[in-house]
Amino acid sequence: MNVGMLWFDNDPKTELSAKVERAASYYRNKYGSTPTLCFVHPTMLAKLIPGNAEQTGYKAAGVEVRSTRSVLPNHFWIGVNGVKVP
Repeated sequence: MNVGMLWFDNDPKTELSAKVERAASYYRNKYGSTPTLCFVHPTMLAKLIPGNAEQTGYKAAGVEVRSTRSVLPNHFWIGVNGVKVP
């Protein structure tokens, strides 16, 4: 994913899936397309499955969620997989 939107959500009472759903909804309204991929910090996925910070294949609101250390905690890099800048 080369093009995306950075979203910040540090609400400790909200589950990761709900945060991704909020970000995806905003993305759809703003850009008119449905996001398919979201990158989060590994610690955010580790909270879901302890001991597996590099987990892949997690989906929330129809969006694949992957971890990367290049995204800060509580941030979401969300967009459409395979879209490149012309």
